Amino acid sequence: MGVRNFLIEGVSGTGKTTVCDELQRRGFHAVHGDRVLAYQGDPETGEPTPGGSHQNHIWRVDAVRALIADHSEPVTYFCGGSRNFAKFIDLFDGVFVLDVDPGTLHQRLSTRPEDEFGGRPADREFIARLHRTGEDIPADAVVVDATVPVARVVDKILQISEVDRTRA
Repeated sequence: MGVRNFLIEGVSGTGKTTVCDELQRRGFHAVHGDRVLAYQGDPETGEPTPGGSHQNHIWRVDAVRALIADHSEPVTYFCGGSRNFAKFIDLFDGVFVLDVDPGTLHQRLSTRPEDEFGGRPADREFIARLHRTGEDIPADAVVVDATVPVARVVDKILQISEVDRTRA
């Protein structure tokens, strides 16, 4: 939906949803990818799969392509995690990865209800491993410290993406 498009990624608990909400509050076009584009499917084929595992949390590639092809907005931020990002990452003008220290990550995840991903101890251990290894995030992304207040996180993203921060 933007002339320029950016992906905001990171492991669960780093603040992707909060950043998306703040971008929207400021008047920017931001898509909650985990709410609007996500489904459970095979990351290679896109075929829907039963059950809900982290490895099968993917985005609809055709929907991502359609949103990017619509240039009715000057900039769009796509926020969320997708295990098939390799299928569409080349369409973005830039990629940001939100990062926090292990203590902050644990604290944020510990407040989640058990029926939400990251709410169970096994989920938290899995997310901590992904965070430690970086195996589940795009390479060559700009890392943004997400331990600071969300306003500063968004200011940094807007600064790096060279977007007018006084818009809203």
